Amino acid sequence: MLARRLPAIAILAFVIFPARAPAETPSPGQDLKAAIALQGFPCDQVVNSKRNGDSDYTATCKDGNRYHVFVDGSGRVIVKKL
Repeated sequence: MLARRLPAIAILAFVIFPARAPAETPSPGQDLKAAIALQGFPCDQVVNSKRNGDSDYTATCKDGNRYHVFVDGSGRVIVKKL
């Protein structure tokens, strides 16, 4: 009897508890903006970014500020204003 009701129970469970969409991963611009902000520099929105190498980027913010964001040899994120 339970075997007959199992598909109906499963369908009901999906209706009551719909599957959640996977969490969105941040874009490189959002990651760069966060790294810049955590270093105390102003950046309202990253409008352009260029990958210079592994963990090495040049970011241009909407307000016109440009930054070099990279990871140094000890693994620290460094932000330098250009």
